[in-house]
Amino acid sequence: MDSSSAVEPPREAREDGSRARRLTVIFNPVAGLGRRRRYVEALRHLDELGCRLDVRETGGPGDAGVFASEAAEGGCDRVVVAGGDGTINEAVNGLAGAGVPLAILPLGTANVLAAEIGLDLDPRAIAETIVGGVARPVCLGRVRGSAGGSGLFSLMLGAGFDAHVVAGVNLKLKRLAGKGAYVAESLRQLAAFRFPRYRVVVDGTAYEAASVVVAKAHYYGGRYIVAPDARLDQPRFHVCLFQRGGPLSAVRYALALQLGRLPTLSDYRIVTGTQVRIDGPAGDPVQADGDVIAHLPVEIEIVPDALSLVVPAR
Repeated sequence: MDSSSAVEPPREAREDGSRARRLTVIFNPVAGLGRRRRYVEALRHLDELGCRLDVRETGGPGDAGVFASEAAEGGCDRVVVAGGDGTINEAVNGLAGAGVPLAILPLGTANVLAAEIGLDLDPRAIAETIVGGVARPVCLGRVRGSAGGSGLFSLMLGAGFDAHVVAGVNLKLKRLAGKGAYVAESLRQLAAFRFPRYRVVVDGTAYEAASVVVAKAHYYGGRYIVAPDARLDQPRFHVCLFQRGGPLSAVRYALALQLGRLPTLSDYRIVTGTQVRIDGPAGDPVQADGDVIAHLPVEIEIVPDALSLVVPAR
């Protein structure tokens, strides 16, 4: 296993038939402190499969995107992100349009993208998918904030209650307690959030909502379903409108989400489209794939087939 910056040509296929690959592994050491064993074992299996590994460790925000862009220019076969959805999002922004496939080694709190592609979290299965999985084109969302902030996302974008939770979550507690940090911040926001109204324009048609999630995937926060029919390869958004505001409604929505009944609620609506604008309190945070990426107002558009994502061969 090589952790230097050099990338050597792939070795010939071994007796088991697996094709050796030159892999750049972007590792976030802060993500998944309790999942280090998965990371170490997956790298060991990759080495056994004949891969040449260039491991690059992030030291702060933005590193994953820079490393991914440099890896694509360096001619590796695949870029592997070992981290959570936020680290993956950085790499997506660095790889979009480069033509080099992105594979994931999930270590984060929710690992929504891993759930979305049906990735088995066993280290050997992860390694086999990284090497032998199929690279599929996926569509991305692009957000632009009028007050600054822009970027791409693969899973979802949110404005309203969930964005304020993401913006306020204690990062130290997140590293220690994982999803518990989001529960704690959600409880705090229930008392502090004022639940303003948001104007959401989808392909020219205006709607109002207490919160909104622009979904590119059907899972949210793990394996909770917000948009049953959304898929990564679809060139359209599924815009989820939480129409009723207030703490009691927020709790009701959260319970319905956990029970798998959110799409059945009468005051929850999903509309589809390719162009979205969200207006609300100026400067309100907007989260994408679990990190604050911009502030209101924002405009969002589909970017078709912008990324090649490695998914299980099955």
